[in-house]
Amino acid sequence: MVLEGVRKALSKFLRSDREYREAVKQFIKDLQKELIKADVNVKVVFELTKRIRERALEEEPPPGITRKDWLVTIVYEELTRLFGGEKAPSIKPPKKPWIMLLVGLQGSGKTTTAAKIAYYYKLEGYRVGLIAADTYRPAAYDQLKQLGDQIGVPVYGEPSNKDAVAIARNGVKLFKEKGFDIIIVDTAGRHHREEDLLKEMRDIAKQINPNEVVLVVDAAIGQQAYSIAKKFHESTPIGSIVITKLDGTAKGGGALSAVVATGAVIKFIGTGEKVDELEVFKPPKFVARILGIGDIEGLVEKVRRVRIEFTEKDLEEMLSGKLNMRLIYKQLISIRKLGPLRKILQMIPGFGLKIPLDIDLSAKQAEVKMKKWLAVINSMTYEELDNPEIIDRRRMKRIALGAGVNVEDVRELLKQYNTMKKLLKQLRRRKDLLEKLRLGALR
Repeated sequence: MVLEGVRKALSKFLRSDREYREAVKQFIKDLQKELIKADVNVKVVFELTKRIRERALEEEPPPGITRKDWLVTIVYEELTRLFGGEKAPSIKPPKKPWIMLLVGLQGSGKTTTAAKIAYYYKLEGYRVGLIAADTYRPAAYDQLKQLGDQIGVPVYGEPSNKDAVAIARNGVKLFKEKGFDIIIVDTAGRHHREEDLLKEMRDIAKQINPNEVVLVVDAAIGQQAYSIAKKFHESTPIGSIVITKLDGTAKGGGALSAVVATGAVIKFIGTGEKVDELEVFKPPKFVARILGIGDIEGLVEKVRRVRIEFTEKDLEEMLSGKLNMRLIYKQLISIRKLGPLRKILQMIPGFGLKIPLDIDLSAKQAEVKMKKWLAVINSMTYEELDNPEIIDRRRMKRIALGAGVNVEDVRELLKQYNTMKKLLKQLRRRKDLLEKLRLGALR
């Protein structure tokens, strides 16, 4: 796990019965060792630990805060600063269509990342198209096409054409004509030769004029990420970074700190192989995970994340009758992230109502059912997501085949959707009636 040693060093400090100053000095030594082991640049390590030591020994903690808790806070703040600060990157495209050109070294997970980004934006309500412009790697088009089919995003490619520039140009033109919001171009990687990579990036960029060039970096590359990211950042004024495979490499800290040092923006991090294992890179959240700060704080963070994903605007749309499968999907994802259904339903906006989910199912049964429903929704077209009423028996069969489930599973989800829609209609009537009564009482 990324920088797991930092968590161990902090845990050791919190358990220590040494005098505070001695415990801090020992913690600094342990922290330096673990950061260097995680491939963070030595100079960065000593600058970071110097600031932590000085603050821990010279600053007075606020009233009511113990010195040990104060050190945890200092470590959290300084690591957050190291990894980019409090501000999260801008994710919403400022205009449509928004063209993203993905580049990266061979083996960085670029094609999978292209599908992950497409999936992320699809769930945000954008029409997304993928372009397979990797003409070097065998079966690159087939891989992207398979991923695109899995998440319900169309993929443009010309398997017999070896001209990556022409493929990118033709694909962008097609998706623009069809009115797509976001167009993602996947390009070929290179055998650790950044100059070739940057040349192809420039050739394609001249033809398609991308709004954003995205460099995909494997976390295992460690401090080498600095030179790669620096060259990339200097080559294009518009750029962002995705760091992949942060789930199982000891060098993740090196890649992260190296990229941050260049001034380039880390937009996403990949935390696993599955298509939904991509997160917006938020340094405070990432550091909190590294430090393993308590169950209560962890729960608060989860609830905060859910509230961002299922917003008050979403709830207003539901209550106004604008229920669709995108909103159902957000609710299901929210439930899965928080854990046991019975304990957390009251914590999610809109779920304080009596909703038509069988929460008496065992946790295992509920997880299986939600997994099927999520697969069903992922297999729907954009039109079906926004207007589930058009789904007839023929569409049900196609959706079930794409999701790898039975038609009955699709029918069950649609039944739940219709039940929720009726419930929301009743609530809307009740709300309107209460509003009329309130206005009458004010006259």
